[in-house]
Amino acid sequence: MARKQVRKSSVRSSAKTSRKKVVEAVLPKHQGELVILTGLSGSGKLSALKTFEDLGYYSVDNLPLELVPRFADLVRQSAEIKRAALVVDVREGMRLDEFPAILKKVRKVLPTRVVFLEASENALIRRFSETRRPHPMGRSDTVVKSIRAERKRLDPIRNVADIVLDTTKFNVHDLRAHINSQFEREETGRGLVISSNSFGFKNGVPTEADLVFDVRFLPNPHFVPEFRKLTGKHPKVAKYVLQFPQTKEFLDKTTEMLKFLLPHYIKEGKSYLTVAFGCTGGQHRSVFIAEEMKKRLAQEGYRVNTAHRDMPK
Repeated sequence: MARKQVRKSSVRSSAKTSRKKVVEAVLPKHQGELVILTGLSGSGKLSALKTFEDLGYYSVDNLPLELVPRFADLVRQSAEIKRAALVVDVREGMRLDEFPAILKKVRKVLPTRVVFLEASENALIRRFSETRRPHPMGRSDTVVKSIRAERKRLDPIRNVADIVLDTTKFNVHDLRAHINSQFEREETGRGLVISSNSFGFKNGVPTEADLVFDVRFLPNPHFVPEFRKLTGKHPKVAKYVLQFPQTKEFLDKTTEMLKFLLPHYIKEGKSYLTVAFGCTGGQHRSVFIAEEMKKRLAQEGYRVNTAHRDMPK
């Protein structure tokens, strides 16, 4: 009788092991990545979080510490969220002591990096003076005492950080540029979203345009009867516009200019750029040029979308 029980127990154990292997096999692979931003108040954590958001990270500020492992698991299983960034700082209060232990749990779930931001005492005092906001460590003490208390409080977290970033000499643009250089990926479109748009001058220049190009110097397909009802997206219209040497010359020179300008816009912290091409009605020439420019910039690794304000639907 005892032998039968042992055999049954072995069978159950084997079945459980098999089921476990099956479950592990169907679990989603590690597709995600998590960045935890932490550090001293006034060191630029929220500006850094906005930069991560512009890089395509799903961003959360001040997530309760006990929810971080659950959040990490959601990122791991999500088909839509590939990368996430969140801020954990002194606003957690006494629960912050649990950070090193929680970090170990999180790192078992998905790849995680901790970025610790700090700055000199004088720089932090100046920033609090400029913003006139109270220090989160308390309103009763002076800012200097609060800064020193916070620095001591966060020292254990600083010791487990992967990256310690001193922002004393950084402005917002410098901080953005540094984070971009550390975390930017080619598939993010270099941190800049470009809209290559078309419009008709007869309806006015779009107010959202950062750069405007007038392509009314190109021959107008509107005066070709078979093209009148078509748009610049039609292959016949595109072929017609592209046959003129000035079209190719304009596209080449404009592409080269944008290739020069775009890295400088990124360096200055610009996240969105709208390049608008205008013709008379916004139906033929501008539409073709906007679409062609999208292809060219996409080949350079940028994220580009198009919008045609005045093109007939």
